Amino acid sequence: MPAIWLTYALFTDQLGANPIEAITRDSGTWALRFLLLTLTLTPIRWLTGFNQIIRFRRMAGLFVFFYAVTHMLLYLWLDQFFDWTEILKDIIKRPFITIGFISMLLLLPLVITSTNKMMKRLGGQRWKQLHKLTYVVAALSCLHFLMLVKADITEPVIYIVILSLLFAVRIYRQIFKTVALART
Repeated sequence: MPAIWLTYALFTDQLGANPIEAITRDSGTWALRFLLLTLTLTPIRWLTGFNQIIRFRRMAGLFVFFYAVTHMLLYLWLDQFFDWTEILKDIIKRPFITIGFISMLLLLPLVITSTNKMMKRLGGQRWKQLHKLTYVVAALSCLHFLMLVKADITEPVIYIVILSLLFAVRIYRQIFKTVALART
């Protein structure tokens, strides 16, 4: 739905004075939103016992990748016109661009290994270890957004708080499991 809305808004001149900046920013924001949603599904399962929700995690992760690739391609195409020299200069000059590119590169092994076949090939434990990169990607993405914003940091801070809560839930659960195992 966000992609449909952004496309419609672009063609009906509803994105303001700088539509390229708006659509690039919004595609990145949706990538981050879907990333946080993806990370929220497991704690929801833990808290509610509703195991079926996990079926949506891969799909949500693919939405993350779709919006992240869209975000990056819009930057490469409409902002930099695929001028690789300028892109490299931009990556070096602006740290938030560097962080965004690192995030995108870290998403690639997650997408490549998201299939059942790759999960089996890697083995459950190695697959889980690799997919913990999702939290690194989320932290870098939040930092990317925070560094990008020039004035009102409210929205990136909200995402940072959500990510911090998701980290806290996982840490709490791990501590709880460790204590429970020590008692048995």
